[in-house]
Amino acid sequence: MSENSKVPGRILRLIAVLAAVALLAFGVIRGINTRIRAAANVKQDTIDMAIPTVSVVHPKRGALKDEIVLPGNIQAFTVSPIYSRTSGYLKKWYVDIGGRVKLGQLLAEIETPEVDKQLDQARADLATAQANLKLAGITMSRYQGMLKDAIPKQDVDNAVGAYEADKAIVASQTANVKRLEDMVSFEKVYAPFDGVITTRNTDTGALINAGNGGISQQLFTLAATDTLRVFVNVPQIYSRSASPGVVAHLTLAEYPGRHFVGKIARTAESIDPASRTLLTEVDVDNSAGALLPGAFAQVHLTLVSKAPSLLLPVNSLLFRSEGLQAGVVREGGRVELMPIAIGKDYGTEVEVVSGLQESDNIIVNPPDSLATGTVVRMVNGKP
Repeated sequence: MSENSKVPGRILRLIAVLAAVALLAFGVIRGINTRIRAAANVKQDTIDMAIPTVSVVHPKRGALKDEIVLPGNIQAFTVSPIYSRTSGYLKKWYVDIGGRVKLGQLLAEIETPEVDKQLDQARADLATAQANLKLAGITMSRYQGMLKDAIPKQDVDNAVGAYEADKAIVASQTANVKRLEDMVSFEKVYAPFDGVITTRNTDTGALINAGNGGISQQLFTLAATDTLRVFVNVPQIYSRSASPGVVAHLTLAEYPGRHFVGKIARTAESIDPASRTLLTEVDVDNSAGALLPGAFAQVHLTLVSKAPSLLLPVNSLLFRSEGLQAGVVREGGRVELMPIAIGKDYGTEVEVVSGLQESDNIIVNPPDSLATGTVVRMVNGKP
C-alpha cells in the first residue's frame, strides 16, 4: 500500500475522534445545564411553597329590608273603669259582659232616696230664700222712696244691705239645688264611648258608694276594641328603622296561617336603659272583632336598613385581643388585617357594618398566625 493511500484513512479517523469528543462535550454541557435548571426550579419551588396559599371571597351586599319577629301584647285602644258618682242601691243593670254599647247608652240605674230628699229640701230652701229676697226688695224700694221725707239714711242702708244678703242666699241655694240635681242625674250610669263591657262587678240591690277609691266599688269596665294597640319592644339596633307608618303583620296561635295587618303608630322616642329596647305601638284595625284585648301575638316587622351593610361568612373572622378583624389581600398579595364592626348574626353569616368594602378580597379560614404584611397566594382570585 502506498503512502498516498494511508492519508485519507488518518483524516477519517481524526474526524471520527473529533466528532466523538464534540458529542461528549455536548452531553456534558447539556447535563450541567439540566442540573442548573433543575436546581433553579427546586429553589423557586421552595420559595413558592414558603408562600401560604389562601382562598378568598368578596363580601355580599346586605338586604335593604330585614324582617324581625317580636312578641307583642294586644290591648284595647281605650279602657275605662266605670264608677258611680252617687251613693245608693243598684236598682237595675242593663248590659252584661260581652255586650257592645254605644256612646250615651244606659248601663245601670241607682236608687238614691237620701239624695232625692236632699233635693226636695234644697228646693224648699230656695223658695224661702226667693220669698225673702222679694220682700227685701220691696222694703228697699219703699225706704229709698221715703229717704228725703222721714226715713234716716241708716235705715235705707240697712234695707239695701238686707236685700243684697238675701240675693246672695238665693244664689247659694240655687247652686245647691243644681248640685243635687246633678247628683240625682248620676243615678243613671251611661257609656262614655262605644265599646264592649269586659267586666261587671255589681248586681241588683248592691250598695253603691260614690267615687273611685277606698270603699267604692267599680261597676263596669268598658273597652274600645274597634282599634287595638299592640306594644312591642324593638331592639336598639333596629330602633332607627321603627318609625311611624311601617307596616306590621300579626300572627296568633289561634289563627294559624292568618295575618292581621297593622302599622306603627308611635314610639316612646327613648331607649329603655334596662332592656336597651324601644317601646313601639302598632295599631291594628279590629272592626270585625277577631282579636281580643289581652292576647299574645307575634309581630312581624319589615324594617328598611338605614345604613349600608355587607354579609361575610363567619369562618372568615379573626378573633384577636385587638378586637374582631378580617384578613384583606391587597395589591402584591400582601395581607392587611382590618378591624370590623358587625351587626346582626345570621348563623353562617354576619352583617358587617363598617371596616370593609364590597370589592375587598377576604381570606376564608385564615390561619391564627396571619399578620399584616404577610405575602399570600390566592387560589381563586388575582395574585
